[in-house]
Amino acid sequence: MGLFDKMFGRGAADAEQQQGAQQRFEQLKQKYQSVLNMADQQRIQFQNLHIQDNKLFIRGVAPSEEAKNKFWDQIKLVNPNADDITADITVDSSRAMGAAAGGGAGQGGQTYTVKSGDNLSKISKQFYGDPNEYMRIFYANRDKLKDPDRIQVGQQLTIPPDNA
Repeated sequence: MGLFDKMFGRGAADAEQQQGAQQRFEQLKQKYQSVLNMADQQRIQFQNLHIQDNKLFIRGVAPSEEAKNKFWDQIKLVNPNADDITADITVDSSRAMGAAAGGGAGQGGQTYTVKSGDNLSKISKQFYGDPNEYMRIFYANRDKLKDPDRIQVGQQLTIPPDNA
């Protein structure tokens, strides 16, 4: 399973309950795949990725204004009207420092050792009270994880602080 294969973040559970939301998600995800790839290359960390008001909804944090602009430029290449996508991208330059250092784990947080039966959603529920916040843990551990669905028993993960 790839990084953007399913909806996540606050609002994803509601969207999944709507008739056809998953199908619409797949359509828009395919249409905007180059945007999702650009976001990954630019180290833009998504907090939400789901269908809202029949549009692809993305909320994330870019490490720089330049990364944010490249993301928007890619959206405009795919659809100049941007009438089927909503993106809320903020800039947090402190994330660029963490990413450059090779981790992005950064400020605060704690370490968690993966146990048998764990997955990122379960760990997210434990630390944040919301299983849909698992991508925060994934992004904080990009140096160790390549896929949010592939963690290993005994792995040491950094759990970012709950700032929400």
